[in-house]
Amino acid sequence: MDGLTEKIGNVTLNYKFYKGTDTYSDGDIEDKLLDIVKNEKDIQGRLKKEKEWPLLYHLSDVRKNVLNWYDFKKEGSLLEIGAGCGAISGLFCERVSRVAAIDLSKRRSTINAYRNKEHDNLEIYVGNFEDIQLEEKFDYVSLIGVLEYSIYYIDSDRPFLDMLKKAKSYLKPGGKLLVAIENKYGLKYWAGAKEDHTGEMFDSITGYANVERVRTFSKDQLYKLVEEAGFVHQDFYYPMPDYKLPFEVYSQEYLPKSCSDTMIGYTYDRDKLQLFDEKQAWDSICKDGKFEEFANSFIVIAES
Repeated sequence: MDGLTEKIGNVTLNYKFYKGTDTYSDGDIEDKLLDIVKNEKDIQGRLKKEKEWPLLYHLSDVRKNVLNWYDFKKEGSLLEIGAGCGAISGLFCERVSRVAAIDLSKRRSTINAYRNKEHDNLEIYVGNFEDIQLEEKFDYVSLIGVLEYSIYYIDSDRPFLDMLKKAKSYLKPGGKLLVAIENKYGLKYWAGAKEDHTGEMFDSITGYANVERVRTFSKDQLYKLVEEAGFVHQDFYYPMPDYKLPFEVYSQEYLPKSCSDTMIGYTYDRDKLQLFDEKQAWDSICKDGKFEEFANSFIVIAES
């Protein structure tokens, strides 16, 4: 370690933009995450013995399903904004030639480095995205579960739009933005699931009336926001039951005609009410051609 960089395995941690304080954390569970990625040889086997949702969320290989189907250019480069504990970073390292990851938290970035230490094409920048200045342009920029937290990253009157604009500024001409985010009108919220970020019923459906720090969007709202940021083309995909632990991904060209087992949203970390028969609702929604409006999550691939 030379003060500004540190090597963990083949991974470089870059502290040039780090201000010395982690402003986002899941708490003490991150110590357990670090211990597991440093010492556990069979992480997926270990998860079968654990009951804590943060361990499943951060360490499950199912997380990679959100983009493991996408045809990346092997010679391409990718900027991962909000890399967290590296749930997707390893997939990116396998698919492109260079990955530059950014995260607010030094502890999370350390977890990422240990779990992906065999990859020699990963550099992790620790610091706030707004403060980090890179000269490089990339073929891909990802915002996986990050756009909704833009208020934490961007200090402006329109942080969600400005987050997208700043992400676009790092793309090469014709580069692709990769976004995954919850649908504020996802069927699971109507059916009795608590809002993923606030833990309260109906917060997104009622427009986050008493919530300041997070926002998700409807399909139409998200499309217009990405368009306003200057992207020339967008393709929407629909991971089910959501983007966090997806088992199926539907495209605009292939949508479900009825409910499959993977479309029912499960909750691992909190209680869920059953306000109606979710399978019957999905069958009706699919039959009436409204699946895209009620899908629980979106993946957007937008061209600069």
